[in-house]
Amino acid sequence: MLYKARYINVKGKLLDLSTPKVMGILNITSDSFYQGSRFNEEKDIIKAAVMMTEDGADILDVGGYSTRPGAQEILPEDEKSKVLKAIRLIYRELPEAVISVDTFRAEVAMEAVNDCGASIINDISGGESDPKMFSVVEKLNVPYILMHMQGNPRSMQDNPVYDDVVADILRWFGEKIFRLQSAGVKDIIIDPGFGFGKTIAHNFEMLHRLGDFSIAGLPVLVGISRKSMIWKTLKITADEALNGTSVLNSVALLNGADILRVHDVKEAVQCVKLIEKVKKEQS
Repeated sequence: MLYKARYINVKGKLLDLSTPKVMGILNITSDSFYQGSRFNEEKDIIKAAVMMTEDGADILDVGGYSTRPGAQEILPEDEKSKVLKAIRLIYRELPEAVISVDTFRAEVAMEAVNDCGASIINDISGGESDPKMFSVVEKLNVPYILMHMQGNPRSMQDNPVYDDVVADILRWFGEKIFRLQSAGVKDIIIDPGFGFGKTIAHNFEMLHRLGDFSIAGLPVLVGISRKSMIWKTLKITADEALNGTSVLNSVALLNGADILRVHDVKEAVQCVKLIEKVKKEQS
């Protein structure tokens, strides 16, 4: 059986991933693909963060840059003004919360952690968009979510091609993980990047072979919540994709997911509890 790291150090406390954790999505944007995840007013941001925490979220992921396919560029100043303010609000209201900053910009990550209360960096570009990101992660000494994306949000779905989607991504992870670990970064979480430069067929292949990513020896995050692989397959809308999300989250958990990144925290927590019960009965 392959060894996989089961703990990450968050603000001096060990987060135990032997039971999968749930990350709630808080988008401080006006154009995220799922309308139900958009929060802009202060009261709505706080209300959503409190509700997610009460529903069982272990991590709150706060982002100010929409990464849906075809998303438009947002200036660094605009991203900072949105996301840093939101993180400060949440940290003030929920000082014990584990907050992740969803950004590919090193300057945003640095300020979010140093000044605002974030304790995890979630980088959809895996260090490709900002050459300073890896050095910032090294300096900050916080957990880093390393996500694979082919291309960029504006063009990633134009024509994604792989020889073998899982093997190609694993090779990409191998190089990035070596660089990070050589620089002394200890807590790395890998995210295959469902929907980021992948076709629907690629996404289902990754889900089927999710266990292969355990060869990296690191926790695996899965973000498939309400994505087009669900609603296009079922010929419905993102608003109608909660049931499909729960089904595929359950498959991900059975195949080795350690963290689920979701819009609907309560339902994801229920998935974790039920799948853990199934695994316990099988052991």
